[in-house]
Amino acid sequence: MGGMTTAARLAKAGHQVTVYEASDRHGGKCRTEWIGNYAFDTGPSLLTLPAVYRDFFQRTGEVMGRVLELVPVNPSFDYRFADGKSVKFANLSRKETLAAITESLGAEAGQEWDRVMRTAEAMWDVSREPFIESELRSIASLLKRPTLLRDIRIIAPWKTLRGLKIKDIHLRNILDRYATYSGSDPRVAPAVLASIAFVEEAFGAWHIKGGVGKLADAVYQRCLDRGVKFEFNSPITAINHNGKSITGVSRGDGRLIEYEVVIANADASLVYNSLISGKVGKLKRTRKNLAKAEPSLAGFSLLLGLRPTDQPTGLSHHNVLFPKDYDEEFEDIFSRKVPVEDPTIYICAPNDDAMVKHPGHEAWFVLVNAPRHGDSDGFNWNDKDANHRYAMKIIDAIEARGISVRDRLEVLEIRTPADLERTVMAPGGSIYGTSSNGARSAFLRAKNRSPLKGLYCVGGSAHPGGGLPLVGLSAEIVAQAVVGPTTH
Repeated sequence: MGGMTTAARLAKAGHQVTVYEASDRHGGKCRTEWIGNYAFDTGPSLLTLPAVYRDFFQRTGEVMGRVLELVPVNPSFDYRFADGKSVKFANLSRKETLAAITESLGAEAGQEWDRVMRTAEAMWDVSREPFIESELRSIASLLKRPTLLRDIRIIAPWKTLRGLKIKDIHLRNILDRYATYSGSDPRVAPAVLASIAFVEEAFGAWHIKGGVGKLADAVYQRCLDRGVKFEFNSPITAINHNGKSITGVSRGDGRLIEYEVVIANADASLVYNSLISGKVGKLKRTRKNLAKAEPSLAGFSLLLGLRPTDQPTGLSHHNVLFPKDYDEEFEDIFSRKVPVEDPTIYICAPNDDAMVKHPGHEAWFVLVNAPRHGDSDGFNWNDKDANHRYAMKIIDAIEARGISVRDRLEVLEIRTPADLERTVMAPGGSIYGTSSNGARSAFLRAKNRSPLKGLYCVGGSAHPGGGLPLVGLSAEIVAQAVVGPTTH
């Protein structure tokens, strides 16, 4: 998505652009897949900050509303806890959300969430321009800001999400989950990630009619309309250079093609450690930083096609079933590096008739956090029998919450971190590239402008990070770096 949105912007600015895609289709992780009579969003299943893509479509041609139907999701999330309590967060209404929290968890909990959201809003206001919407070149550039002391006090880089000290365990679980939005561990992830909760509340949770993958289709079509050329099944084996500047790329078929500018949407660790050869002094620090950055967690998912039922499940579009002990989940993933024994279960159950071929049927995407795939630094996800047993365990856990699955099951497909690594070349199946574990994580992430002249990095493993809104902003930053701000 980062590569395509950059490509369309550059083509609109007058550049000749070719996209080399290793797979046989566009969109990367963002896709809606049909299996039989059911469609599943197998990558992003939620769109926040839709203004990022509205801006993209408006600046490259026809407005977004002409090509996509955005649907607000209300409630934005349905949170269910192991002790039987639950709370639904209203879309685009803090007042309604606070009322729901107060009713379910008590007045003190409502006041506590209001306090955290006020803090998160202040963090967003301070971090948005320098950390998210701008090219982050160095810590030194931030030190020159006239509001430095105030900004530091608000962002509190020394503080973790847990450092926000939420007493109510239910609310703490909800806030912890925003760390996993960037593939991180809430026990060490910076408190500023709470701003994601504010963004979700303030700018809304959105679905795209027919599936979020329709966004990838529309962006791809916009690229074609602007004259971008695509070459699929075309892996790049090397980014060529003369030690100072980019000279072009080498394709898998042996062809060398000269380019003045190369934009890499591959994972930054692959770009710098596999695609660029030779001891390039300029890249020493970049490679060192990438080695220090902790990879994000991965995901184990189930695609469930369900027949109609006379007993409604009561599920919302987005549902989260929390376990008894959330900390154990992060111990399993980041310390023990094994499948989570009692995982948090996310169920996306869209009420979208464009995602099923027959009325009453449902297509659920079920996701649990998982350790990355790997023999030495992760878990080996290649055992099909073990994967099936784990899938059955997840279905058991869903049914234990009173949600029937097996008697309706028509389609069951399993997707593991190993599958994600194979299909989109995400090392270890890490969903978001690098995690935000630690206060310095933002500075360890690959910068948009490489030390090699003419090379730029875009996408989830580059600044400002993973997720649809951030990769869209990443593309805008890179396009501006290439052509200058006058066209944007």
